[in-house]
Amino acid sequence: MAHSVPNEIILNDDKFWIVSRQELFGPFDYQWSGDLYGIEFTYQGQKFGEVCSDEELFADLKPYGLPISVSRVAALIAGAIVVSIRSGSSTDERVSHIISLLQTFELERFSIRESTPRGR
Repeated sequence: MAHSVPNEIILNDDKFWIVSRQELFGPFDYQWSGDLYGIEFTYQGQKFGEVCSDEELFADLKPYGLPISVSRVAALIAGAIVVSIRSGSSTDERVSHIISLLQTFELERFSIRESTPRGR
């Protein structure tokens, strides 16, 4: 599906999408694991990663054949989500952290847009 913005991150509650070169990837999603300690990440409903400990996040998007920039952005967002949940950060603080990470890793070409979930 083509989009008018070439590179964008769309944040929506507990899901996000990544637009790269006007192509939409997602949804990426996260949820609490069964033991309510860890967080699991999915891409299009399939698990691609999880929080293994306070110090370790595992993510493997290779089986999906995503562009490397999409995989990098998804991993950065997953990490930012974990940090913000664990620290109790607000959505604005999470977005600021994502912007900082994008700049640090030279991915600032991706803009961020927050999208309100349907039905709210």
